Amino acid sequence: MTNKKTEPELTSLEKSNLIREYADDMKALDIETLDIREKTSMADFFVICTGTSDVHVKAICEKVAEKLRDHGIKPYRQTERTGDGGGWVLFDYGDVVFHVMQEEKRQFYDLESFWESLPKDPNLTLQETAPTEPVDAS
Repeated sequence: MTNKKTEPELTSLEKSNLIREYADDMKALDIETLDIREKTSMADFFVICTGTSDVHVKAICEKVAEKLRDHGIKPYRQTERTGDGGGWVLFDYGDVVFHVMQEEKRQFYDLESFWESLPKDPNLTLQETAPTEPVDAS
């Protein structure tokens, strides 16, 4: 019989806060957490940050993925667009989607404004027990 200790599953808010913390450890810039729970059912939070180069973007992603694996969390999907026309890596952790972008891509796609401008979906409601505000890692 295996006596394997398992960690309790993290909430989406706890997961997003860990991603922020680990990205900050890697000197990611302008880390933002978007609460999209009332706008879509595809995820609870987006964590978006900026890397200064393709190498920096990759280093941020690798460190965050490594630290989350330590918690038993692996991405469902990973998409990398680096080099010519790239500068954007996305990790889909199910309830949290992590975007690391170079500044040019971040300004062009402006995910923050897009999601902020979307109306709330009246068919989606927040669970009463879930905290509603991400923790500021500053």
